[in-house]
Amino acid sequence: LIVLGVGALVAATTHSMDRQTTTTLSNPRAGFLGAGETIGSARFQLGGALAAFAVGHAIGNAKVAAVGADLVRANIVSQTLTGAVKFAARRERPDGTEFSFPSGHTSVTFATATVLQRHFGWKAGVPAYTVASYVAASRIHDKRHFLSDVAFGAAIGVVSGWTTVTIGHGKVRMAVAPIATPGGGGIGFTWTGQ
Repeated sequence: LIVLGVGALVAATTHSMDRQTTTTLSNPRAGFLGAGETIGSARFQLGGALAAFAVGHAIGNAKVAAVGADLVRANIVSQTLTGAVKFAARRERPDGTEFSFPSGHTSVTFATATVLQRHFGWKAGVPAYTVASYVAASRIHDKRHFLSDVAFGAAIGVVSGWTTVTIGHGKVRMAVAPIATPGGGGIGFTWTGQ
């Protein structure tokens, strides 16, 4: 809730800079941002997550399979939360189409970055968050999102990555994941230690 609150505060604060940031980042000289559309797509992110899960099982590497499983869960949670907010907000994009707030590409890449950072530390986290930030900037460059859209999308991604990761070490481990219930929701804790 704190991360989402900070994300909402940043989105509200940067809202007044949305149009100027879009104009600045959509400059043709920022054309190097074009690959963000592909890297941040749900197909690319979920495909990579499923591949990690499948490869982990195929080679018998429990760590790779666990990372893949956490990536899949983070992708699902991120896309679900993003879709729900998009449907409720119905904000117009800079290019005139619907469903700008929040950015799905940003949320899913920040979810991936968070899972990688949680599993492998900051040596993996810094490059992963750099890629996620690149994707966020690309969405503004392509006039698909405003600065406030990517700010809140990043917050959703971080929350999604944190809520689907196994925490603890050794025999004291548990998986934390969101749970949907009729009329509400909750947080599930599953003991995975022996």
